[in-house]
Amino acid sequence: MSVLEALILGIVQGLTEFLPVSSSGHLVLLQKIFGISESALLFDTMVHAGTLAAVFIVLRQDIGNILRRLIQPLTFYLIIATLPAVAAALLFKDKIEEAFASGGFLGFAFLITSALLLVSGFISGKWENVKEGPLKGQDKMTWVDALVIGILQGVAVIPGVSRSGSTLSGALSRRLDRDFAARFSFLLSIPAILGALALQLKDLASGAAPEVSGGIGAAPIIAGTLAAGVVGFFSVRLMLKIVRTRSLTGFAVYTAVLGVLVLIDQFGAHFFF
Repeated sequence: MSVLEALILGIVQGLTEFLPVSSSGHLVLLQKIFGISESALLFDTMVHAGTLAAVFIVLRQDIGNILRRLIQPLTFYLIIATLPAVAAALLFKDKIEEAFASGGFLGFAFLITSALLLVSGFISGKWENVKEGPLKGQDKMTWVDALVIGILQGVAVIPGVSRSGSTLSGALSRRLDRDFAARFSFLLSIPAILGALALQLKDLASGAAPEVSGGIGAAPIIAGTLAAGVVGFFSVRLMLKIVRTRSLTGFAVYTAVLGVLVLIDQFGAHFFF
C-alpha cells in the first residue's frame, strides 16, 4: 500500500465512519479497487483510531460529564449497548477477518444498511407524527432501548453494515429524539473502537505482528490515521447536524445503489471481485 493510497483510504474512513454508509465496507471496496492484497486489519484499526480522536474532540463535553460522574444511567446504557458487539467480535473474529479480506458479503451488507435506514426512518417518522408525548431524551431512555441499539451494533461487525447507521436506526426506532440518538451513537463508537484496538494490541503482544500488519509500512499507516482523524472531525460535526434536521433516506438510497453495483460486479462483471 502506498502513502497516496493510504491517504485516500484515510479520507474515506474519516468521511464514512460517522455517515451511515459503512466505513469498513468502503475500505474493503477501495482495497479491491486499488488491488491491495495485503491484510489491512491493522491499517483499518488505526484509521478507526484516528476517527476516535475526532469523537473525543467533538463530544468532549459529553465525555467530560460521564467521567465526572461514572456511576449514572448513561454509563450503564453504554455498557449494555456495547456487550452484543463485544460478543459478536469475540465469537466471530476469524469470520470477520475473512470478510474483510474477501469482501464476499459486501454487496448484501450494503443492502442491509439501506434496509435498516429505511425501516428506522419509517418508524421514527410515525413516532414524530403521533400525539404520544415528546420523544425520549437521555432521562427517559431505558435498558431495553440500549439493548436494541447494542444488538444492531453487533450486526455491524460485518463489513458493509454501517455501525453508525445500525445504532442510529435502533435509537430512532425506539423513540429517542434525534439529537440524543446521534450523540449516543457516536459515544458508543468509543468502546467499539477501543475494543478493536485492544484485540489488535493483543495480537501484536503475542508476536503476530507480521500477520496483523500484512506488510503495510509505518508511513502509510500514519498517513491514513492522520487523514482519518482530520476528516473525521468535520464529518462527525456534519453528521450531528444532519441527524438533527434531516431524513436519512438519502443515505439509504446511496447504500442500496452501491450494494446493487457491488453485487453486479461480484456475480457478473468481475472488475474488482
